[in-house]
Amino acid sequence: MSLPESASKKAARNEKLAATAAEDAKALASKKAAQATAFTERANKYQDEYEAAERSVIEKKREAKAAGAIYVPAGEKLVFAIRIRGINKVPPKEKKILRLLRLRQLHNGVFVKMNYATLRMLRRVEPYIAYGYPNLKTVRELVYKRGFGKVGKRGAWQRLPLSSNSVIEGALGSKGIECAEDLIHEIFTVGPNFKYANNFLRPFKLNTPKGGFSRVGKVTHFAEGGDAGNREELINKLVRRMN
Repeated sequence: MSLPESASKKAARNEKLAATAAEDAKALASKKAAQATAFTERANKYQDEYEAAERSVIEKKREAKAAGAIYVPAGEKLVFAIRIRGINKVPPKEKKILRLLRLRQLHNGVFVKMNYATLRMLRRVEPYIAYGYPNLKTVRELVYKRGFGKVGKRGAWQRLPLSSNSVIEGALGSKGIECAEDLIHEIFTVGPNFKYANNFLRPFKLNTPKGGFSRVGKVTHFAEGGDAGNREELINKLVRRMN
């Protein structure tokens, strides 16, 4: 018994749609495999770059020592700042600076590009923040463990976890930042698209540090045994306790 004409057309249409869907799925799988290979190669390239930079510093220190001189490395370009005090009794100017730095809430953390203007801002709000120079491990752990991206249009932003490279590619692909390792490299090296990469990252929501803050008090400067101000490389230990 032959099928009605409408049923035959429907079966043919469904068959065509299924074939198209299968082709699309195959193409998508092929694209993802190619991307995974490219991203792995890029990550290895970045790792070689990081290691080469470390070796260069070590060699320059050895050369300077052999010549009886002292090697002074270039100034730090990247800072990680954490808000350690709340909103009570914050003067208007300091409150505005904290907002400009996107440190609106207690235990929020952000990356900051170091220059004359940002250095003055950080020093003005030192009683309310702890900051220092993050290493590669800290940047990578923050992005992978606590990274959230700002996706969407102005006024309707969405806060999405960086659980997929597609989130990063959709927001920063036009800047050549397509995966988590691209994002980490741009932040850590303070690359030409640092502004876009950093604005894409939402402020990191950290925990109260394990073991608490110092007994001297959060208001006291770190150099005097407190918590506030510049910790330089020791900021990495604080981030580990709060991550």
